[in-house]
Amino acid sequence: MTATDFVHLHVHTQYSLLDGAIRFKDLYDKCHEFGMDTVTITDHGTMFGALEFYETAKKNKLKPIVGCEFYVAPHSRKIKGGKVAGEVLYYHLVLLAMNKKGYQNLLKLASYAQLDGYYYKPRIDKELLRAYSADLIALSACLHGEVAYQV
Repeated sequence: MTATDFVHLHVHTQYSLLDGAIRFKDLYDKCHEFGMDTVTITDHGTMFGALEFYETAKKNKLKPIVGCEFYVAPHSRKIKGGKVAGEVLYYHLVLLAMNKKGYQNLLKLASYAQLDGYYYKPRIDKELLRAYSADLIALSACLHGEVAYQV
């Protein structure tokens, strides 16, 4: 396997406060250093850097994959209160856009998370995922993902 056969699909940048610090130029420089031709962004609960990322990645001759690591409420995003004993406030879920429609769905989910589901974090729920899942690829995220939590 060559370096270009591998792509990191879970990457936090300066837009993931307290979790990521890399700036786009530094990220692109590392991709070129390791011979990678594709780069991904999956910042926590935000799409704030997506447009800048996409445009600058293209200028740096890299294929951009736009995504987001969402916070998913275990029940409804509308429930704003204390957690049930032993239950988490949210799980992590990485969603990647396959195309323009997927990107639009990421934007819708991120908007709902900020405007309708905010409780400590911008949250979505499975109702929204059902409504806006077209042209998205889901990854189980990290140790805070629902799959890892259940194992």
